[in-house]
Amino acid sequence: MSLPHAILTALLEKPSSGLELTRRFDKSIGFFWPATHQQIYRELGRLEGSGHIRALPQTGPVRGQKKEYEVLPAGRAELERWTAEGAEPRAVREPLLLRLRAAAVVGTGGLAEELERHLALHRAQLDDYLEIERRDFPAETVGTADGADTGVRLQHAVLRAGIGLETFWVQWLADTLAALPGDPA
Repeated sequence: MSLPHAILTALLEKPSSGLELTRRFDKSIGFFWPATHQQIYRELGRLEGSGHIRALPQTGPVRGQKKEYEVLPAGRAELERWTAEGAEPRAVREPLLLRLRAAAVVGTGGLAEELERHLALHRAQLDDYLEIERRDFPAETVGTADGADTGVRLQHAVLRAGIGLETFWVQWLADTLAALPGDPA
């Protein structure tokens, strides 16, 4: 249910074409709510059909021109409703944790290599997030309530959640590797 809300959020931030939206997802929202290009285009059609968004009137020839979408009042109202709605935390469903549980029963052959691969991936993601924070959220603009508007502070909070999760995974993976027989770390 959250993909339409992610799209409404992105379109409220900036009216966009489907292509622009998919590029923006790849660089921001997609870090915590990934979607394929096909899913985004399909959802744009549904949102338009439900009266939550509309294609902006096009100037000039229609053929070959990208459709740009904006959020209608009904879409904004839906996003406001959804934002205020309560939700339960989701259970962790991480295949790597299940692999560790299985390794406790069948042995750790090949596990170190998989843990090292995950560690490298999480380190790279953490580096990406820290670079985004350095570039987009300099300390002087987000450090105090007076230094940034609520929207910027909330966007930074989402990024800090990603940084915290990646920091956790990097530390946990390093500790788990160190706990394996033979101490491969």
